[in-house]
Formats: sequence, structure tokens, C-alpha cells
Amino acid sequence: MVYTMNIAGLKRDLPLCPINDQLYIAGFVVFGDQELTVACARELLKIAPEYDYLITAEAKGIPIAHEMARQSGAQKYFLARKAPKLYMTGVFESTVRSITTAKEQHLYLDVADAQLMKGKRILIVDDVISTGESLAALEKLVKDAGGIVAGRLAVLAEGDAQSREDIRYLEKLPLFNPDGTVKA
Repeated sequence: MVYTMNIAGLKRDLPLCPINDQLYIAGFVVFGDQELTVACARELLKIAPEYDYLITAEAKGIPIAHEMARQSGAQKYFLARKAPKLYMTGVFESTVRSITTAKEQHLYLDVADAQLMKGKRILIVDDVISTGESLAALEKLVKDAGGIVAGRLAVLAEGDAQSREDIRYLEKLPLFNPDGTVKA
């Protein structure tokens, strides 16, 4: 089963994936789809508020944030990692429980990046906002670093996220019943 939709002017078939016995979601993955990544970044930049830096969480937001930075001429963007890395001089940590991940996760930000964020307008970018858990974890990292959340952008808003007034997104992504029909 797939859900066909237009995203940033491009038609894509998204596979339906079970979350539980009563809920399926459409899988949206930009990895390997250079045409879609470029188009999404272009359209997100059109609706982005003013900002100094972008931040995204590992992993599916990386190509989008990278392409947004490239198109806008930004020299740097930030990445919240799923695990501390040896190069990190120290870390800020935030906890997240995403709808697409079976267990609790942690996001880490390098102290060196946090120092660059202090007092700056930080734009949070993600591929899909659904429950808002990943978004909240990124916001916590930005605020703990002394940054100012300039806005929240996503390619797609799923479920209840569609009615949030604090995010901007390109398209609405419905939730699905096990038979592939859109949930009411």
C-alpha cells in the first residue's frame, strides 16, 4: 500500500507502514532522492522566518538542512546527534520518544556548537513533525545553549501537528487505517 502525494511540486508514492494494529503512517524518506531534497529545501526557504543558523536532528533532517544551508549560502548548520561523538568537547542532552522509534532516544549537541548558538536565532528543521517530541527535544537543546528559537519548519505535518500554529510546513500528511484508508 502506498499514499501518493505532491511534495514541493513533485509526485511521490509513500509506503504505508504499521505503527500498531490500528495506525499506519506514510513513510517519507528523502535519503537518496536528490531531486526531492533540493525541491523541499527551496520551498522551505520561501516560508522560513529570519534566522542565523539551522538545526536538525540526526538523521532524516540532515539532507534537508544541508541543502537549505547550501541554497541560502550559510556556512554552518547544527546537528543534534543520537550519540555523543569523540570529537565533541562536551555535550548538552535532551530526551525524545518519537512515533517512528520503538524506544526512548537522546539527542546531543556539542558544547562548541552551543557556544555559537548563544543569543542567535535558531531555525529548527525536520522532515516530518508528528507528535512534536523530536521538535521539543531540539527546542530544549537550543534553549539550554542560550539560543532563541526563530521558528519550526517541516516538509510534512502529520496528525495533530497539522493544527499547530507554531510550525510551518509544506504539506499535510494524513494518518491511515490498517486497510490504507485515511483516518477521519
